[in-house]
Amino acid sequence: GALPLPPYIAGKRATDTRDTTDYQTVYARHPGAVAAPTAGLHFSEALLSDLDAAGLRRHHVTLHVGAGTFLPVKAEDTDAHRMHAEIGILDAATADTLNAARAAGGRIVAVGTTALRLLESAAGPDGTLAPFSGPTEIFITPGYRFRAVDALVTNFHLPRSTLFMLVSAFSGLETMRAAYAHAIEAGYRFYSYGDASLLFPGPRADIP
Repeated sequence: GALPLPPYIAGKRATDTRDTTDYQTVYARHPGAVAAPTAGLHFSEALLSDLDAAGLRRHHVTLHVGAGTFLPVKAEDTDAHRMHAEIGILDAATADTLNAARAAGGRIVAVGTTALRLLESAAGPDGTLAPFSGPTEIFITPGYRFRAVDALVTNFHLPRSTLFMLVSAFSGLETMRAAYAHAIEAGYRFYSYGDASLLFPGPRADIP
């Protein structure tokens, strides 16, 4: 088979050999994803070394991003939208390490919305993470109460997407509107090969 580039890229040109490197994270290990977790594309080996030197600890989960990540929301009522399933694995050792880090006052920063969805799927009501393996169809919209993630690295997403709904739930709709207005004015790039943002919970992120 051919590498399945996003439709807004594949519709303009054919896949080439460079895509196998460009459209892949440096820390990818297991085959299975249909698309790259695009927030991870910002991380080079040099940047990871800098993060390590700064004392940040890195832990990995397995994400098999599905083709549904490209689908827009067509329903006027979000309750009528069927969220695509994606396969994720959080092993017991990583869950224990993340729980210990949070108990010691540390923060969990998810790299990408798929990683956030996996961690939220693995979290109990009190935010404690348990091992998780399987599909997640969690659909996060404003009003969702986040339990497992304290900050989020993510790209700028397209309107009417489940991803924009997620970041609006996380940081607040007005915060995201202001951020996107700034991004458009400053000429930021959107989506897979676009620019990244570091988001923190907004005032509406804790609504039960």
